[in-house]
Amino acid sequence: MWKYAMLLLLGLGVSNIGGWVYLIALNLIVLQETGSPLAVGLLYIIAPIAALLTNTWSGSLIDRANTRRLMIVLDVIRAVLIIIIPLLPSIVYIYFFVLLINLANAISAPASAVYITKLIPKENRQRFNALRGFIHSSGTMLGPAIAGILFYVGSPYMAIYLNGVALLLSAALLLLLPVVDAPIERAKSTRRFEQIHADIKTVVSYCKRSVYVFYVYGLFVLVTVFMTAIDSLEASFAKLELMLSDAEYGFLLSFFGIGIIVGSLINVRFAKSLKVETLIGYGTVMTAVAYVTLYVATDQVVAIIGVTLIGFFVTFLNTGYLTFYQNAVPTSLMGRFMSLFGLFEALAIIFFTVIFGVMAHAIGIRLVGLVGSALFFTVGLVAIHVTKRKKTPLRSTK
Repeated sequence: MWKYAMLLLLGLGVSNIGGWVYLIALNLIVLQETGSPLAVGLLYIIAPIAALLTNTWSGSLIDRANTRRLMIVLDVIRAVLIIIIPLLPSIVYIYFFVLLINLANAISAPASAVYITKLIPKENRQRFNALRGFIHSSGTMLGPAIAGILFYVGSPYMAIYLNGVALLLSAALLLLLPVVDAPIERAKSTRRFEQIHADIKTVVSYCKRSVYVFYVYGLFVLVTVFMTAIDSLEASFAKLELMLSDAEYGFLLSFFGIGIIVGSLINVRFAKSLKVETLIGYGTVMTAVAYVTLYVATDQVVAIIGVTLIGFFVTFLNTGYLTFYQNAVPTSLMGRFMSLFGLFEALAIIFFTVIFGVMAHAIGIRLVGLVGSALFFTVGLVAIHVTKRKKTPLRSTK
C-alpha cells in the first residue's frame, strides 16, 4: 500500500509545487498587463465562481466515474490550458482560461479526495494526511523559491510552462497507480436534472441520518471560509499596518512554511496517538489564537511568531478534518457530499471576503482581522463542544 501512497504523494507534491509557481507567475503577468492590483485581486474570485458553476453536478460525475482516469484527464486538460496562456492576446482571454482551469480544479479536488480515501486503508489515513500536509508545506516553500529562480533566469511565462509540464508529470505518475473504483452502477434517471435532484436528496437524507457528520463537516466549511477571508487581508496588513517591504513580507511568509513543516512532522510522528476529535477541536481553537497573535502584532517579530503558529496549528486542524470525513462519509457518496457542501462554501467565501474587504477599508485592517479571528475562535469552541459530545466511534467506509 505504501508504494502506491508514496507515488500518489509524489504526484500531489509535483502538482502543488507547480501550482505555486503558476499562481505567482499569473499574478505577475496580470499585474504587468494591467498595472492594477484590483485586476490581480479578481483572480481570487474566479475559483469560488468556478465552484459555483460545477458543484451542483460534479459530485454526481465523481461518484459514478473511474476517479483515477478522471484525475488524469483533468491534469492533461489543465496542462494544455496553462501552456496556452502565454500565447493569449489579451487579459480578457487570460481570465477566461483561468476560469476554465479553475473549473477543472473544482472537479479535481473532490475526485482526488475520493481516490485517496479508496486507496488508503482507514488505519493509515491519519498518517497519510500528515505526510500530505508535509508535502504541501514543502511545496509552499519550494514553489515560490523555484518561481523566483525562473523569474531571474527567464520570465513569468517560463514559470507558466513549467507548471504545464508539472501537471503532465502528475498525470504520468497517476498512470502507475491502481484503479480503486468498483464497477459503476448506472443512474436510473436518464435526465441530467432529475439525476442531480435525486443526488441532492440523497446527500440531504444522509445528513439527516448522520447529524454528527453534518455538524462537524459544516464546521470545516466555516473554518475554510473564515481562514480564506482573514488570509485575504494578510498582505495588506503586512504592507500597510506593519510597513513591511516586499522582501520582508516574503521573509515573513517563509515562517508560515516552517510552521507547517514542524507541525506536519509532529503529526506524522504521533499519528497513532493523536485523536481525530482532539485535532479538530483544539487545532481549530489554537489556529484562531495564532491569527489573533498575528493581527495584534505591531512589529515584524510578533508577526513572525503569529505566522509560524498559524502554519504549525493549521496542520493539526487539516489532518483532523481530512481524516474525519474520509472515515465518516461513505466513499460511494463522498463526491456528491463534498460538492454540495462546496457550493455553500464558495458562496460564503465570496460573501465574507467582500465584506471583510469593505470593512477593512472602512474601519481598518487590524480591527477586521481581529474580529474575523474572534469569529474563527468561536467556531473552534463549538468544534470542541461538538466533538466532545460524540458517543460512538467513526464508522469504516471501506
